[in-house]
Amino acid sequence: MQSSSQIETAIANADLVLPVPLSNERLRERGYNQAHELCKRIASFKSDPHLLLRVKHTDAQSRLKRTERLKNVAAAFAIDPLRTAEIKGKRVVLIDDVMTSGATLFAAAKVLRQAQAKHITGVVFARTEIQ
Repeated sequence: MQSSSQIETAIANADLVLPVPLSNERLRERGYNQAHELCKRIASFKSDPHLLLRVKHTDAQSRLKRTERLKNVAAAFAIDPLRTAEIKGKRVVLIDDVMTSGATLFAAAKVLRQAQAKHITGVVFARTEIQ
């Protein structure tokens, strides 16, 4: 678990602070993306909710076991294809509200690595027990 000073340092050193995106369907259901709301309050000047995209609507992770979660979010994320160069060599902080298995953060970080991000730090605000 990271301390608040480690999180503050990661955000201060980041080039980009990106929220884990929701699918369009989930965004319509909720009316907002909680990870984006957190980003706006933490580092709005470094946040870009349109760079990392959710390209696949997935089942809610809360109902799945770890192996199912990993499969569920595989290929769920992409970088805006016209903006991939904006990731290369950058230090990225990836923000999500809750983490259980880490499958969502892992899948999102994978596409950031493929786009050649220099360093990726995941920050979550709640951690549930792994089911």
